[in-house]
Amino acid sequence: MTADPAIRAIAALDDDLRRGMYEFIRAARRPVTRDEAAAAVGISRKLAAFHLDKLVDAGALRAHYQQADGVRRVGRVPKVYEPSPVDIRVSIPQRSHEMLAGILLDAVAGEESGESARDTVRRVARDHGERVGADERQRARPGRLGAERALSLATRLLAERGFEPTRESAACLRLRNCPFHPLAGTAPDLVCGLNHAFISGMMDGLQASGVDAVLDPRAGECCVELRAAP
Repeated sequence: MTADPAIRAIAALDDDLRRGMYEFIRAARRPVTRDEAAAAVGISRKLAAFHLDKLVDAGALRAHYQQADGVRRVGRVPKVYEPSPVDIRVSIPQRSHEMLAGILLDAVAGEESGESARDTVRRVARDHGERVGADERQRARPGRLGAERALSLATRLLAERGFEPTRESAACLRLRNCPFHPLAGTAPDLVCGLNHAFISGMMDGLQASGVDAVLDPRAGECCVELRAAP
């Protein structure tokens, strides 16, 4: 199994020399040469090159060749390093607060006259879920979906979003993780309602009419499970 990119980056930074060079490069706010990075932590240029390239391989830094005047050329010019633009975050179990924030921001921007804030959030969450399901249907082209095939497609989509889906039976998919924790505990009616709407919309986008998204809260787990319709 391939390690998560964020985990590889964190593992690469679990070394005093690499972490020191990484912090120096971030603080520099400009591309840094191997000589500069080596001097910052007091090691040889050769050893610095080894550690810097490890940080590049892990995704924490990016490297290119650049002259002192800032013009990039391939050849006999210094290799320089700068921070990767990718955020490095590890959460176990997985959390999806960005997805929650995106739905809430869209709800604020898209509130309609006469609609309560809670109704707006659920409508927008359902729309988000429908797009996810419709995109997957377009990708997989599964034709008419029976309940078991629909649950298999949902398993992949929900696993990607941190829900930790588990098939309790051929007709039931239980979600073992709440990716919106601990916010769901602070405002369960709002967050669980949003989550239920999102997953319901996702199944609608898949055109999985034979599966119901049911609210069934359990301690330490997601509030929703998917069941084959009676």
